This record gives sequence, C-alpha cells and structure tokens, in this order.
Amino acid sequence: MSYRHAEAYQASELKHGPLALVSKEMPTVAIVPDDELVDRNIAALHEIKARGGPLVVVTHDSVDLRGIDCERIDVPVNERELDPILLTIPLQVLSYHAALSLGHDIDKPRNLAKSVTVE
Repeated sequence: MSYRHAEAYQASELKHGPLALVSKEMPTVAIVPDDELVDRNIAALHEIKARGGPLVVVTHDSVDLRGIDCERIDVPVNERELDPILLTIPLQVLSYHAALSLGHDIDKPRNLAKSVTVE
C-alpha cells in the first residue's frame, strides 16, 4: 500500500549483505518473537543500532529490549502457532499508516485490476 521497496531477511543473514544498507535514513522493522532465537535476534538489533539505524521492533511483551533505543510494538504472548498472524498485524497497520502519510489512496490501489484479472 505504501509503494515503498522493502525486503525481508532472517537475522542470521544480516552480516551477509543487508548490514551494509543500514543507515540513519533507512529504518529497520524487526520481528522478534520470544522463542529460542531471541538472543540472536537481539544481537542483530545491536548490530543495527551500532551503525546508527533507526529501529521499529514488533515483539512479545516478555522480550527484554533494555539498552536498545527503538520504537517498540508489543504483541501479547499466545500459542506459538498464532505468532505468524499476531506479529504480522502490526506490520499491516504500519503499512496502512505509511501509505496514508504519503498521500496514497488506500481504497484504490493502483494496478490491482491488472494483476488480479490477467492470466
């Protein structure tokens, strides 16, 4: 909806290229669930902050992010199988508000008819 380029990377892939893209002008939106990889994900957040990158972190309210300057969006801890849904909803709301702030018509996305009807 916001018509802005975005790419998704696993935290373990950060040092293989995406870390070079981190700058003060390029925010990183990170999803950090409270699971067995939380320590590695937090280490990746520290790498981003060390390079001056702004952070928005979607996480469970039980994750300790003390010492990391970031905007935090908390999601309640629930059944692990629900995490993909619960951790994605804030990203959709973020995209919606980004599109609104850029002046895009949310109810009439461009080129939608072409991509849906062409076989």
